[in-house]
Amino acid sequence: MRATIAAAMARSKREVPHYYLANTVDLSRALEWMHERNRDLPLDRRLVPAALVLRATALAVAATPALNGFWTDGAFQPGSGVHLGVAISLRGGGLVAPAILDADQLSVDELMARLKDLVVRARGRRLRGRELTEPTITITNLGDQGVEAVFGVIHAPQVALVGVGKVVERPWASGGMVGARPVTTLTLSADHRVTDGFTGARFLDLIDRHLQQPEEL
Repeated sequence: MRATIAAAMARSKREVPHYYLANTVDLSRALEWMHERNRDLPLDRRLVPAALVLRATALAVAATPALNGFWTDGAFQPGSGVHLGVAISLRGGGLVAPAILDADQLSVDELMARLKDLVVRARGRRLRGRELTEPTITITNLGDQGVEAVFGVIHAPQVALVGVGKVVERPWASGGMVGARPVTTLTLSADHRVTDGFTGARFLDLIDRHLQQPEEL
């Protein structure tokens, strides 16, 4: 598995002209809404911040189709849907990034359930073929490992990868006042043959705007 990953990542870095962007996002409203929502949910259905980020990302991807698809035969091929690949570490080493299919059509609760199911089946080696072959964009979250920002390598022939860092409290100015806010750093690695920084910046801003309106997720 490590040899396969090494070959794929080396080829991607060699052939894909990456560009990288980062945006720090205030999660105050999103986490407040999540905690309020969790009060009415049983323990096994409670949300975690990753579910909100997945939902916001899926909606942003749907609105930015140039980041959702593949570079094949010298041209961009749009994805048939928003099939959000999720990077999952495996027991004993290795990594897979199976897809949550049609992620933009799922609610936050459905995404939470799909994420939990995907992790269990990935680590039990019970993934379906389509989940491994059809991701149109990948998200990698290393926040639970203490990483503040992830600048990942694109899983070619995909043309973009989103990185999510840990939630940390930072000084934050709002309305002329400074206070401690929970924030996370979202990053984008994208293929410069398909998009540029303007498109990437709008994409990250869309994720941010969705997270500032969690009741609409």
